[in-house]
Formats: sequence, C-alpha cells, structure tokens
Amino acid sequence: MSDVPEVRQPVVTPIRVVIAVCLVAPFVAMLWVGSYAKTDPTFIGIPFFYWYQMLWVLISTALTMTAYQLWQRDQRARKADHTSGGAQR
Repeated sequence: MSDVPEVRQPVVTPIRVVIAVCLVAPFVAMLWVGSYAKTDPTFIGIPFFYWYQMLWVLISTALTMTAYQLWQRDQRARKADHTSGGAQR
C-alpha cells in the first residue's frame, strides 16, 4: 500500500455548475409560459409564441452541445488527475 492518502475530488465543481445551468435553462424558459404567451411581436408574420419556442430549439441545441463538451473536458481532467496520483496539496 502507498503511504500517500487518496485525495478525493469534489463532486460539485464550478464547471459542473455551468453544465447544470446549460441543461436546466431551456426547461425553465419553456415552463415559464407567462413570459411568452402572447402574439406580439411577430417575426415575418409568425406570432411570438411560435417563433420564441423555435428559437429555444436552437438555443437548447447549443447549450446541450456546450454542456457535453464541458462534461467531456471534466471527465478527461478527472481521469488524468486520477492516473497521475491525485492532486498535490
């Protein structure tokens, strides 16, 4: 056995908070119906209610891709840190 104690990495990190915000933001935006339940302003003849939801499809895609990339980076960093023997403190 090694004399060096194992250093556990924290579960909640700033990067994981950003990932959570990226994934929760579309749900909050779509569940807050009062913010977009109207017809004006229209965009090329499409009522606000519809184009706002379609805009969130694109925004959700971008946020999900961002969250995935951040998760992959976090996992690579944790794996590299784990194989190098943990954080030096």
